[in-house]
Amino acid sequence: MGNENYKSPVYNIIAVPFEKIVPNTYNPNSVAPPEMRLLYDSIKEDGYTMPIVCYHAKKQDLYIIVDGFHRWRVMKEYSDIYEREKGLLPVSVIDKGLSNRMASTVRHNRARGSHNVDLMSNIIKELHELGRSDTWIAAHLGMDRDEILRLKQITGLAALFRDVKFGQAWRPVEEDMNENNEK
Repeated sequence: MGNENYKSPVYNIIAVPFEKIVPNTYNPNSVAPPEMRLLYDSIKEDGYTMPIVCYHAKKQDLYIIVDGFHRWRVMKEYSDIYEREKGLLPVSVIDKGLSNRMASTVRHNRARGSHNVDLMSNIIKELHELGRSDTWIAAHLGMDRDEILRLKQITGLAALFRDVKFGQAWRPVEEDMNENNEK
């Protein structure tokens, strides 16, 4: 992205009707109730100071959340915020394919907070189903290969291990059954 004409999405914030914004199906981030209340208080006192990041699905004319699900949730769950904001959320639009959006979600979340391990392992599973290699995942999600392997183990799906080169495990020495019975 060393292009001199490149312009970051944050310079093109748009006001999008809440009803046109939908959560993604893969967000691995979770917020405990006290932090949700703090986020509500923050938005109530300071307004929306950061846009949510979305992908615009043009055919359905929907904005799919890449980052900012909990800021969206505040508007969904608190009518005072919805009314004050006139049902509009500030949105920064990125135009990326699904696997790159998943990677963006993870990068945003990891830079800021914690992840739900089960949901994170599901992202690894989905990225593999989309044909992404461990090398791609490591490069795009900021993970090392051991972390990817641990997350794969959580899902327990053998298909996720098809790229993994395993060493030779020890094998028990087979003894002749007749020999053991005679002793």
